[in-house]
Formats: sequence, C-alpha cells, structure tokens
Amino acid sequence: MFFEPPPAREELTSPPRPALPAWSAPPGTELGAATTADRVLARGPNVAVALSTIRAFSTGCLLNVEVVLRQAGLSPEAFWDLQMSLYPFARIRSAGDRLPDRLLRFGVRYPGGAKATTIEANGHILPGQGPPAGPLLSWLPVGGAMRGGHDLAGNSMALWLWPLPPAEPFEFAVEWPLGGIGLTFTELDGATVVSAARRSALYWP
Repeated sequence: MFFEPPPAREELTSPPRPALPAWSAPPGTELGAATTADRVLARGPNVAVALSTIRAFSTGCLLNVEVVLRQAGLSPEAFWDLQMSLYPFARIRSAGDRLPDRLLRFGVRYPGGAKATTIEANGHILPGQGPPAGPLLSWLPVGGAMRGGHDLAGNSMALWLWPLPPAEPFEFAVEWPLGGIGLTFTELDGATVVSAARRSALYWP
C-alpha cells in the first residue's frame, strides 16, 4: 500500500469554542434574506460609494457596500495611497479631537437620535460580558472585488448592524475626506429590513 494511514496517536482534546455573541456577527445557522438597495451613496472625482444589498437576519443586518476608485488625474503614487487607505484593517486611530482624513467611516442614525459608527472600537466584545447597549456598527472581513482597467480599483465590504433597525426610515452616513467624500446621509427603509428579517431561513430546521 502506497498511501498508509498514520500511526495511532493520543487524541488532543480542547474545550469547545464559545459561539460568537450576537452583536459581533450574523448568526452562523441563518441564511439571511436580502433586499436590493442599488444606491450610489456618494461620489467624488475619484471615488464612488454604493450600497448594493442589505441582508437581514433575526438579530441584525449586513450592509453590503462597494467602494470604487478611479485614477482620473491622480499620480500613480496618490492612487496607490488612496487604495491602501481603503481597507478597514488599515484604519488609523485618532489621538486628537479630529479624525484623520485617510479614515473611511460609516454610521447609522435613528429618528430618536441614537447612532452607531465604525469609529467606535470593538472593546465591548469581551468574553463574559453581557450585551452592550446598541446600536453597534462594525466591519466584517469580506473579499475584494475586481474592476476592469488598470486605472480602476474596487473593494466590497460588509458592515454588521446590531440589532435590527426600527421599522421606520433611518439614515446611513458615509464620509471619507481623502477620497473627496464629504459627510453624506442616505435614507434607508427600516420597515423593509425588518420585513426581510422575518424571511431569514435556517440552514437546518
């Protein structure tokens, strides 16, 4: 026999991994239900920010965002710098009273005044602690998107909003000074998101 099973060895045991808390990610046993947004939220000379879909779950929703860049007059160095500033994991933490222009930021604001932004640190997600006060808006890692042409670049990203928004209109905000995007608000329909959440199917009944 050429392929032989390995010799027996002592099985390694480890404690079961705890489930992710509801406020940090979508539930792993749910498919979610998508609603189409197809909205260009904001655009500048070199940047366009769009909301393609919202995927609703019983505990919250994913806001699926696309950011498309074009060189259009920028030097290769400036275009590269713009691309590198796009990634959430490259966020710059502010130590002063003003956020850095390189920092791409998103947020939601509800009619009652409650809001959540991607600026807040994820320090609230600690083991052994109870649910934080919502709403919370956090980045989720997703794959990038390719765009045709050497002078175009794109990235798809997902934002996890917990819990579900109220069933009424609310505002979705974006700002990216380096990309030429001033503070821009777009109204979204919370009732549509809540309705979609009721259709979220379980992978296993």
